[in-house]
Amino acid sequence: RQWTLFAKRGLHNMAYKQYILVCGGTACESNRGIALFDALKKAVAENGLVNDVQVVRTGCLGFCEKGPIVKILHQDTFYVEVTPEDAEVIVKEHIIKGRVVSRLLYDKNQSKINVGIEGIDFYQKQFRIVLRNCGVIDPDKIDEYIARDGYKALEKVLFDMKPQDVIDEVSKSGLRGRGGAGFPTGKKWSFAALQPAGQKYMVCNADEGDPGAYMDRSTLEGDPHSVLEAMAIAGYAIGASKGFIYIRAEYPLAIQRLENAIAQAREYGLLGEDILGSGFSFDIEIRLGAGAFVCGEETALLASIEGMRGMPRPRPPFPAVKGLWDRPTVINNVETLANIPVIILKGGLWFSKIGTATSKGTKVFALTGKINNSGLIEVPMGTTLREIIFDIGGGIRGGKAFKAAQTGGPSGGMIPPQFLDTPIDYENLAKIGSIMGSGGLIVMDEDDCIPNIAKFYLDFTVDESCGKCAPCRIGGRKLLNYLDKICDGKGTHEDIENMREISEAMSRASLCGLGQTASNPVQSSLRYFMDEYKEHIDGKKCRAGKCKNLLRYTIDKNKCVGCTACARVCPVNAIAGERKQPHTIDGEKCIKCGQCYEVCKFHAVNRA
Repeated sequence: RQWTLFAKRGLHNMAYKQYILVCGGTACESNRGIALFDALKKAVAENGLVNDVQVVRTGCLGFCEKGPIVKILHQDTFYVEVTPEDAEVIVKEHIIKGRVVSRLLYDKNQSKINVGIEGIDFYQKQFRIVLRNCGVIDPDKIDEYIARDGYKALEKVLFDMKPQDVIDEVSKSGLRGRGGAGFPTGKKWSFAALQPAGQKYMVCNADEGDPGAYMDRSTLEGDPHSVLEAMAIAGYAIGASKGFIYIRAEYPLAIQRLENAIAQAREYGLLGEDILGSGFSFDIEIRLGAGAFVCGEETALLASIEGMRGMPRPRPPFPAVKGLWDRPTVINNVETLANIPVIILKGGLWFSKIGTATSKGTKVFALTGKINNSGLIEVPMGTTLREIIFDIGGGIRGGKAFKAAQTGGPSGGMIPPQFLDTPIDYENLAKIGSIMGSGGLIVMDEDDCIPNIAKFYLDFTVDESCGKCAPCRIGGRKLLNYLDKICDGKGTHEDIENMREISEAMSRASLCGLGQTASNPVQSSLRYFMDEYKEHIDGKKCRAGKCKNLLRYTIDKNKCVGCTACARVCPVNAIAGERKQPHTIDGEKCIKCGQCYEVCKFHAVNRA
């Protein structure tokens, strides 16, 4: 065996006295993160520190609400909301003088320089396996990945394990597919391995299309080699020599880092012919998707790779038997694969001790919506929704009341307050009418209208439906029409019953999983929020003030001081009145934009 770790110049050999880590995820880079990185490098150079201090662009550190983030090693100091203008003070105060810049800390009252993430509530209940290297290494340098035990799992399987041993270890771990359905990964691999020898394929599904979801993108941006290593391991296990990463073209940074990682892995002999002299050959190709939501469904994804229109195929046969170009194919998403190297190195038994009896390991969520601490999180399966929203997420923005959480994106369900203490895993979510999905978790507060939210998701799925099967194509459109009626104040109770029947038919008869779950937001909202539907139908009222056709704006003459602020912002001149005299709103002209309501400092504008 000829295998030498190449990480002689990696970050984790600590060749420099100090390291300034700058979050290089898409969110931070879009918030002047690139300018911040350049400013820090310039400040280091101008102060003559290039031989002692290295500035490193990492992947996403997760705490997106407080980005851009800068982390300084060896002290492990964690700075938030850093701007390019802060670069000079960080270098002069922290690096040169050893004094913490308190105003940039999450806790402004801290005064010690060794202030890491341990004291930040956002990270307290997280356990990082998938995100283990994100924000820790430079994703563009293979040496740094190798220095963190990267490709060691591939070495182990090639020289110490037979293909069946690999499948057995993954099966022992209890790892289930993180793409939504939760199918056991080891079982999927075994189906493909049992097929006759010949051309087989390994496919990574990086086509996350759920609104608000960015788990896979961030993993690929921050730790692309973990997915490449996992694909090679899976290829060895099932007898595949070729892999494809299907990723949407809207992820330019992830694509760039993947391309760089693949080139480096080939250069190091970790991809391509005769990997590490083992006799095993495996290579990977990137295929770009055009952003169709349906291509997240595995058979539609395969059709797209083949150069055809992305539309689902009937199953069986399943892809593990007859997939890409009619050859046995295993499809796993990014998060599933990122677990594989750790499982091989630490053992399936170690992994199986994390999580619940039926849902092992951790789950990555993109925590967004009406939450104080939005960001990318990874928690053990079984963590409750309350812990995620209030302990990690910091509670509801503005101190408002929690109304619901949507898991599983457009295919998931709305979870009401009475289930805040439900452990989050595959079975418990199914019991309350939702799904795990790929990991989008959107939080709603008292100002959100449930029928309107359901309409938003149906509008998305109707627009993204491939149209191949009638239950999804026609059923989705009918549901959206009923929701439009209800939100316009024209709905009836008969519409509710029709929506229930259509939802049930879609669940039973749609061709693919996307069509089968498209009605979940409607079903869960009818199950838990019927009172809001009744208000829209019977009372012609939207308590959240989101349904414009149910709103009426008036001005309280006793509170109006005639400041004219409302009249000045009205885009249709629907507000009349003399200065210092009470104003009135012409209901016929009013387009219910709400600008008058927002600008009135005297709370004289009423919305009902």
